[in-house]
Amino acid sequence: MALHLAEISLAVAPGAHAVVLMDQAGWHTTGKLKVPAKCPELNPVENVWQFMRDNWLSNRVFTSYDNIIDHCCEAWNKLIDQPWRIMSIGRRKWTRGS
Repeated sequence: MALHLAEISLAVAPGAHAVVLMDQAGWHTTGKLKVPAKCPELNPVENVWQFMRDNWLSNRVFTSYDNIIDHCCEAWNKLIDQPWRIMSIGRRKWTRGS
């Protein structure tokens, strides 16, 4: 996985960001990979992905790879049209502690 992330980073312009979505990624629990995500449920990006799955991407049958891409793009565009929703997902009360 480290080699894969290094290869992806070569295609990202300096100062830009890239997002890699990997549901149930095993490297969330390994100490060998140098990434900070050790607790996915506290990672706002994981929470955004969970929201998209729960609301727009689950319980459906995809007919092809292109169909998957189309649905993911549609879900992403719905989400970015709702900036207040993104803020609420990242500010869940249970993530702040007591």
